[in-house]
Amino acid sequence: MNAHTDPAPSRSSDDYVSLITTPVRSLLKRAPVTLPPQTPIIEAARLMREHRISSVLIVQDGALFGLITDRDLRNRVVAAGLDTARPIFEIATLAPLTISVQQHAFDALLLMARHNIHHVPVLDGAAVVGMICSSDLSERQSNSAVYLAGAIYNQDTVQALVQTSARIKQLQQSLAAAEASAYSTGHIVSAITDALTARLLQLGELQFGPPPVDYAWVAAGSQGRNEQTAKSDQDNCMVLDDGYEPERHGEYFRQLSRFVCDGLDACGYVHCPGEMMAMTEQWRQPLQQWRQYFYRWIEFPEPEALMLTGVFFDQRFVYGKADLCATLRTEVVQRTQGNKSFLVNLAGNALQRQPPLNWLGNITLIKGGVHEGCVDLKMQGIVPITDMARFYALAAGSAAVNTRDRLEIAADSGAVTAQQVRDLIDALEFLGTLRLQHQAQRMSEGHAADNYLRPDALSNLERGHLKNAFAVVKSVQGSLARLYPINQL
Repeated sequence: MNAHTDPAPSRSSDDYVSLITTPVRSLLKRAPVTLPPQTPIIEAARLMREHRISSVLIVQDGALFGLITDRDLRNRVVAAGLDTARPIFEIATLAPLTISVQQHAFDALLLMARHNIHHVPVLDGAAVVGMICSSDLSERQSNSAVYLAGAIYNQDTVQALVQTSARIKQLQQSLAAAEASAYSTGHIVSAITDALTARLLQLGELQFGPPPVDYAWVAAGSQGRNEQTAKSDQDNCMVLDDGYEPERHGEYFRQLSRFVCDGLDACGYVHCPGEMMAMTEQWRQPLQQWRQYFYRWIEFPEPEALMLTGVFFDQRFVYGKADLCATLRTEVVQRTQGNKSFLVNLAGNALQRQPPLNWLGNITLIKGGVHEGCVDLKMQGIVPITDMARFYALAAGSAAVNTRDRLEIAADSGAVTAQQVRDLIDALEFLGTLRLQHQAQRMSEGHAADNYLRPDALSNLERGHLKNAFAVVKSVQGSLARLYPINQL
C-alpha cells in the first residue's frame, strides 16, 4: 500500500512532525556556558547578562551538577531577599532532567511538556555539550504543547484545569491541519493528559495531605501506549507500596484516586465504562496484589483475563514512585515470554476483531443505526493492529507499550516477517491519521469526535488506501492464526 512508512510526513511545513527527524544537536547554538557550584550568585547573574542567556549550567569536575535560570534568580534570590554572595548551588535545580545529543527535538518537546520545564541540558555521554530551551522549539512553531502543559501546572483548582483542558481539542485540530502523523499526535496528546493527571495528583495531595506510603499512578490503555486522541475515556490504576495497610491508609487513597478520576472526567476524559480506573478499589492495590493479578491472568488466560490484558498490559508510569511500576513491568515481561499457553490464547484474542472486508475483498459498511454506511476506524482497523502488536511484543520479551514501537521489534518474535511489519506500520499510520483528520473535521463542525467514517466521503485514492490497509490487517491476522492455532491447547 502507498502509505507513510515514517512517523513524519514529507511536507516540510509540518512543524510538529519535523521535530521527529530534527536532531537535538542541530538546536545547539553555542558552547555550554558553565560555572562551578561555589560561584557567587551575583557573578552568575552578571555572566547571564553578559552572554544574554536565560540559564547557566553548573558543572563540577566535568560532570553536570545542576542549573540555574533567570526564574531562579527572580523567585529564589530577589523575591526571597537572599544574599547574592551565596553560592549558586543553593538556588540551583540539582540533578536536572537531561537529553542526549543523539535524540531528537520531539523527545525534548515531550520532556518539557510532561515535566513542565523550559530548559534541558544536553549531554554527549556524560559530557555537557549545551542547553536547549522552549524558545529553540518555538522557532519551529511547535511549543504549543509545552505552553499548554505549563498552563496546566499553573492552575490551582479543578475548574481552572477544566477550562485549560478545553484547548486540547484545539491542539489536536492544529496537528491535523499540519498533517501531523498519528504517531506524533498520540505522543503529544498523551503528554498533555500526563500533565493533567500529575497536576490533579499534586492538587489532591495538597488537599488530603502527603501520601502515607509510596505509590505509582499508572496510565493504561491508549494513554499508556502514548496513543490518545480527543476521543478517549480514561484507563488508569495505582500500584501501592507493600507497606500499605487498608485500615490505616485505605481512606486516603480512596479520596485521592476519586479526586483525580473525577477531575479527569471533568476535563473530558470520561470515566471508563468498565470501571478500569484507580478509583475502583480492585485497581488500587499494593505491588504484591498486582503480582498476583498478573500471575492469574498469565497462567489462567480465560476470556475475562484476556480482556484485561488489553488494558493493563499496556502500562506506563505517570506520577509517584517509578520503581513500583518498573518492577511490575519487568516481572510481567519475564513471565509471558515463552509461555506457550498464554501466547496461544493471546493470539486468539488478537483475531477476535476483523477488518470490515467481505469474501471478495471489498469494504463492508455498518448496517442500521446512527452509523449506517460507516466503518469504525478504531475497532475494525486500529485495535486489531494494537492487539497483534501486543502479542508480538510479549512473545519477544519486550517491555515496549506503544503499538508502533512494538511492531518495530516484532520480527524478533518469529511470528511475523519483516515485510509484514512494514505493511502493518503503514496500515497503522494511515488508519490513525485518517481517524485524527476525521475527528478534527467533526470538532470543527461543532460535533463530538468519534471513530465512524463514511468511505464515500473519501476520494477514490483514499478509499483504495483504506481497502489496502484493511487487507494488510486481515492478511497478517491469517498468518498469525496459522502460526498459533487455538486448537493447539
